[in-house]
Amino acid sequence: MSMTADTKATTAPKRKPVFVKVNQLKPGTSGHTLIVKVLESNPVKPAIRRSSLTQSIRSPRIAECLIGDDTGCILFTARNDQVDLMKTGATVILRNAKIDLFKDTMRMVVDRWGRIEVTDPVSFEVNRGNNLSLIEYELVTIPA
Repeated sequence: MSMTADTKATTAPKRKPVFVKVNQLKPGTSGHTLIVKVLESNPVKPAIRRSSLTQSIRSPRIAECLIGDDTGCILFTARNDQVDLMKTGATVILRNAKIDLFKDTMRMVVDRWGRIEVTDPVSFEVNRGNNLSLIEYELVTIPA
């Protein structure tokens, strides 16, 4: 058995990304890839925490961003270096994004397994009338 045969057997072909639209997003889902425009980017005021040694601990940088495409918009929580990429007016590709619930509303996040890429501007107009983050969800437990 040659080395090239072993290498080919262990290398899986890369899948092409399947792009979704904002109106297709559902709570608790993940693995989304989409192209969106950043409509607003608002920094969240950091809370100053003190340790037992009375030294201030630096809080992570966080920004709430309203993002969207031609089907709707949603709030995105940007953390640390992501804040620099999510500037108002930017067009970005979000890879492996997930939907979390925060105070019973949907928020999109990209954790360490995902990626944010700034890309060329797109021609669509964002549909602000369909803001998915304004819909409240209730967690219901179903007895077994």
